[in-house]
Amino acid sequence: MIAIVMERGQSGNVQKISQFISLHPRLTALVAGAASATGFAPLNLWPVTLACFALLTALILRAPRRRTALSIGWAFGFGQMSVGLFWLAHAFTFQDKMPVELGWFASPIVSIYLAIYPAMAAGLAWRWGRQNAVRFIYIFGASWIVTEWLRSKVFTGFPWNPLSAGFVEVAQVADLVGTYGASGIVLLTAGGLLLSVQREFRQASLCLALPIASLVYAAIPVASETNRPDGPILHVVQPNIGQQDKYRTGYKAENFEKLAALTRAGNIGRKRVIFWPEAAIPDHIGDTDYEALLARKQIASLMQAGDILLTGADKIFRRSERVGNYIETSWVGAANSNFALDSTGKILWSYDKAHLVPFGEYLPLREVLKPIGLARFVPGDLDFWPGPGPRSQAVSGIGKVGTQICYEIIFSGEVTDRANRPDLIFNPSNDAWYGSWQPPQHLAQARLRAMEEGLPIVRSTPTGISAVIDAHGGIVKALAYQRPGYIQSELPAPRPPTLFARFGNILPIGFALLLIAFALLPLARSKASR
Repeated sequence: MIAIVMERGQSGNVQKISQFISLHPRLTALVAGAASATGFAPLNLWPVTLACFALLTALILRAPRRRTALSIGWAFGFGQMSVGLFWLAHAFTFQDKMPVELGWFASPIVSIYLAIYPAMAAGLAWRWGRQNAVRFIYIFGASWIVTEWLRSKVFTGFPWNPLSAGFVEVAQVADLVGTYGASGIVLLTAGGLLLSVQREFRQASLCLALPIASLVYAAIPVASETNRPDGPILHVVQPNIGQQDKYRTGYKAENFEKLAALTRAGNIGRKRVIFWPEAAIPDHIGDTDYEALLARKQIASLMQAGDILLTGADKIFRRSERVGNYIETSWVGAANSNFALDSTGKILWSYDKAHLVPFGEYLPLREVLKPIGLARFVPGDLDFWPGPGPRSQAVSGIGKVGTQICYEIIFSGEVTDRANRPDLIFNPSNDAWYGSWQPPQHLAQARLRAMEEGLPIVRSTPTGISAVIDAHGGIVKALAYQRPGYIQSELPAPRPPTLFARFGNILPIGFALLLIAFALLPLARSKASR
């Protein structure tokens, strides 16, 4: 078993720190976990994250019992998630059914659960790898891959800020092993750095071989090509409408005028595909009544002949029943939808969000939670209904568009219809709920989806960050947080289907099994030779 480098003959303050770490491994892990969250956007202090994970590796290796290893992993995860998700508190300032003060407890409460996954990874690595440092690091990386994937599945999933999202600039290997596989490579890097600091260079090289290879892969020059330079221009609108302004009396007309002005601007004489954010307008444009028709005509007035506009708007589901001599109609549900309209105001198609946000778009366990005062954030009492999942739908001039509304884009391997691959993914979002820290984290995860799938992504949000992302995950153009404006861009070309696009999350799971095989192979040989 390796020892922390600070224990090698150090004195003074360093020795005191070493003693503190030895006496308080859980508290150390908690602080290290909190510090590791600074590696994610917007701070992007990724060297701090690597150092913190190296320390976590050493702490788990030195744990005398599995229970201690589990608690160290949980403390680290709790610290990281509590800091990384503190923006959740901001959403409570825009609803009036629950105390605003409850928001300050949201991140820690959620993190109590989310920290279970790092704890599992720590426990598995300690159980099967503690006798040998390299074996431990390989199994820890494999366990982290599997537990990140599990976090995306259990209880509807919440895979926010996978470890690789803090290293998105060098995560090109995600097109081979996915986001979760790239996270495992980050763990190998941290372990290799720990061994290097301890001057175990031969062992360190075994851990750093894959990370170095992935860096070389990321450094290979790629060209960001356009799909059809003579085709429609992409026109992405960011109106800078804050959440506090979306539902106030009298703001409907003012907000629409912001969208209208930015949509009319920049007319360059070419047909456009115009992108508006999630829930851009309050009108139920999918209805057949006069108000819906008027709203569609108003939108159409902003377009030139041949334009197509994609916008977020709610869809209402109704139920009619006879009561005596009358037919009564009531609202029974809603969908968070995206509509495609042509320049006459005709609806070409719509997409209903499939992966809904608990407490945001529906209240889980409503019968239990509503009586104790809990509610969802979005105004109204109707729960949103989920749609059927990823769809590729035609848009003239640019091919097939897959839509992933807001939160849906964070789910690796679940953003496209694999039987009908799109040419572009549209990610309309409403990050105005969450302050300034959440939008760049959301953008980083959208970039990972572009890398994995080899597809360009367009993001339109009310307050930012809106962007056009190429099929390698590079940002072609972007609008900063809280900056009103519009983006005009050629359509980036899709890549041929990547390995991940073909096989999905089978690849990171297979990669995890391969790491375990590499870790345990020397042990199997040793037993066979006896």
